[in-house]
This record gives sequence, C-alpha cells and structure tokens, in this order.
Amino acid sequence: MTQSTDVLTHFDAQGQAHMVDVGAKSSTRRIAVATGRIEMLPATLALIASGTAKKGDVLGIARIAGIMGAKKTSELIPLCHPIGLTRVAVEFEVLQAESTVVCTATAETIGQTGVEMEALTAVQVALLTIYDMCKAVDRGMTINGVTLLEKHGGKSGSFVAPGGRSS
Repeated sequence: MTQSTDVLTHFDAQGQAHMVDVGAKSSTRRIAVATGRIEMLPATLALIASGTAKKGDVLGIARIAGIMGAKKTSELIPLCHPIGLTRVAVEFEVLQAESTVVCTATAETIGQTGVEMEALTAVQVALLTIYDMCKAVDRGMTINGVTLLEKHGGKSGSFVAPGGRSS
C-alpha cells in the first residue's frame, strides 16, 4: 500500500515533464532510509560471509558502490535535483536462514529537496554490485523488496512505511 498525493509534481499543466522548481523552498535537514534484499543460493551466501568470493570483499565493495550510487543519483534519474549529501550510510544484514542479504541505506542532506531517490539508488546499486560480484557462481540471485522505509524533513513532513522503522 502506498501513500499518494493529489498531484504529480514533475508534470506541468500541459502534461510535459519538467524539473520541479525548489528555489523558494527553505533548506531543512532531510533524511531518507530505504531497504532491499538479494536472495541467493546458500553456497553463494557462504562465500560472501566467509570473504572467500573470487572477486574479493563483496559487502565492502557493495557498500562503497552504494555510496557512489547515492552521489550519482541526479545523473541517473532525469528529473532528480543534484544535491549536496551530508551523509550516506549503507549497511548489510546477512540472513543465513533465508539465504539473503538485506541492504539498508540512509541518505541525509540539509537542502531544499528530499533524499529519497538517493537512498533508493544506494540500495539498488549496492545490491546490483553483489549480483555482479557473485554472478559467476549464482545467476539465479533475485533482487526484491526495494522500498522507502522512511523520510523526514521538508514541507511534506515525515513518512514511515507500514512495518518501517522510525528514527
């Protein structure tokens, strides 16, 4: 279930796409947290957990890739504003019983627009990096459940997804 608003802000009255003007908005502290998961064979997870994957430290490299992804978001998403991030954190949880790695990314800024896209991009890029580093041994990995858990700051206030965590 998603929370909706009445207006799509990236379209003008004629239905043409445009970048939203945030020039008159106040700079405030903004935080977003996103999550996602990658499911794999137990043997693949064992390689990741033991640090013996052929390409090296999978989670360490995926963490750096996620941070880089957050920083490059405005270059990847056409109508996303370039913003000065003040913090990006990418964390992993290995769920042995589910043969899954969960990625959670937090993005923060003090600015005129939110950081939801940066948090979501960080998660996607981190999970794609895990896939890339392990695809030689497991092409059946599945990335799923990528979602915004929460966002805070700005005119629209806070959003916490059902089952999300609150800061």
